[in-house]
Amino acid sequence: MGSRRDTFHTPPAPGCAESPVVGVDACRTGWVAVTLDEEGRFAGADTAEALGELLGRVPDAAVVAVDMPLGLLEQGWREADALATAMVAPHRSRVFSVPPREVWEADGYDAANEVCRRVVEKGLSRQSWGLAAKLREANACRDGGDHRLYEVHPEVSFAALGEGRPVPWSKKSWNGQAVRRRLLEDQGIVLPDDLGPAGRVPPDDVLDAAAAAWSARRIALRAARSLPDPPQTTETGLPVAIWY
Repeated sequence: MGSRRDTFHTPPAPGCAESPVVGVDACRTGWVAVTLDEEGRFAGADTAEALGELLGRVPDAAVVAVDMPLGLLEQGWREADALATAMVAPHRSRVFSVPPREVWEADGYDAANEVCRRVVEKGLSRQSWGLAAKLREANACRDGGDHRLYEVHPEVSFAALGEGRPVPWSKKSWNGQAVRRRLLEDQGIVLPDDLGPAGRVPPDDVLDAAAAAWSARRIALRAARSLPDPPQTTETGLPVAIWY
């Protein structure tokens, strides 16, 4: 895991980016990361089975933006997810609503689904439960003290890159990946054709990590916005928000 911090990480002063930033997305083999240098240019891509391992490789990163829900409420739905859903409309299925902490502490899908129906009167999809292990992993890293971690959602980031218009094509389609890559290039984030070992990761995961890195740089520059603004907070005072 990265270096521990006892308080919420404060980004650099506005207009300054004195350290690299990292965007991270979950993938089949674990996690994929895209790093931007101090000028916001592509500086490398990496993969790891464990998020803590990946964080340990980037000790100098000012901000690490991760495409995974960070911050679980004790009750009710998160405002961040409803606002993100509205931002990517009409493609509402690209965002899923995150139920309270008790659901994610359940032992297995059937138990989680039962808890979800009890506490928020709605069932939990198996697709959502498929994120449970990585969701727990990411929250354990931040709860454990690495407060460089900020939650982002790539589709929200791409909508912001598109001046408020979500990409109309799926991120797995040719058109969708071409548009997303162009949006990144317009911001100076040029992904090389050869990413080395990270190039084995599906292209949509790499693009998501790059979009997360774009948001990470905005956070570092204090130019980012949050959904909601101000963020909700966990019982321990950590923010519950999607940044872009």
